[in-house]
Amino acid sequence: MHTTFSSPVSFLGNRLLLSLLLLVSTLLSSCGGDKNGDTVFFPIENDLQLGQQVSQQVDSTYGSKGQLLDRNSTNPRTRAAYAHLDKIVERILASGQVSYREEFPWDVKIIHDPEIQNAFATPGGHIYVFTGLIKYLDSEDQLAGVLGHEIAHADQRHSVKQLQKQYGISVISRLILGNDSGNLERIFTQVGGQLVGLKFSRDYEREADEFSVKYLGATDFYACDGAAGFFQKMQTLESRGTPPEFISTHPSPTNRVQEIQAQARQQGCKTATAGGTNYQEFKRNLGL
Repeated sequence: MHTTFSSPVSFLGNRLLLSLLLLVSTLLSSCGGDKNGDTVFFPIENDLQLGQQVSQQVDSTYGSKGQLLDRNSTNPRTRAAYAHLDKIVERILASGQVSYREEFPWDVKIIHDPEIQNAFATPGGHIYVFTGLIKYLDSEDQLAGVLGHEIAHADQRHSVKQLQKQYGISVISRLILGNDSGNLERIFTQVGGQLVGLKFSRDYEREADEFSVKYLGATDFYACDGAAGFFQKMQTLESRGTPPEFISTHPSPTNRVQEIQAQARQQGCKTATAGGTNYQEFKRNLGL
C-alpha cells in the first residue's frame, strides 16, 4: 500500500490559501452594499467613526480659539447666517443625487477666520466653512459649488478609499474579523488626526467636481457649474502670488474650470440663475 503524506509546508500553504479565500469571501460580502457601486471594504460605520473623531478635533481646536461660531448663539445675525447656510446644504441633499443622504448627519459649522478661503467635509458628512471663503466669493452659486464638491468627497467615501489603499487588506481583515480591535482603534485615532486637510488624489478631485455639477444641476436653484466660478476666483488669487488655503489641500485650479464647464454641457444643466441679494445679506450677517 502506498501512502502519500502532505509536507508541513504544503499543509500550511493549503491552510493559508483557505484562510485567504475565506477572508476574501467575507470582505466581498461585506462590501457588496456600497451605494456608489464601488468596492469599499470598510463598512459605512467606519466613515461615521472617523468623521466623529475628526469633527471632535476640529471643534476642540477652533472652539478653544473662539473661532467656531455657535449655531445656538443668542445673536440673531449668527442664527440667520446658519439658517442661510443650512438651506444651501439642504437643497443639495434634496437633489436626490447624494447616496448617503440618510446615513450621514450632514451638519455644517462656520469657522470665523476672514483670511482663510477654505471649506472641507469629514468622512461621514461633517462640513466646515471658513468665513474667509464666504467673504471672498461673489455668489451663492459659487459657494454651493464648493459645498457640493466637499459633500461629494464624503458621499463618495474618498477618505476611506484612500485609507484602504494606504493600509491594505491586513487592516481591513482586522476590521472585518475583529481580530485586533485595540490596534485598529489606535490606527483610526491616528488616521483621524491626519484627515484634517487631507489631500485627495487628482482622480478623486475630478470626481468631486463632477458630482458638484450633478448635485447642483438637480437642485433647480443653482447654476450647475457654480464650482467653476469658485475656481476662477482661485486662479485670480494664484496669479497675484497669494494662493488660498484651499489650494494647499486641493490641486491647482488650472484646467478645472474648463472641465467643470464641459461637464455642465454634457449634462445639459442650467449654468445661469436669476441671482439675488440674499448672498450679500448672508455676508453682512457674518460681519463680512
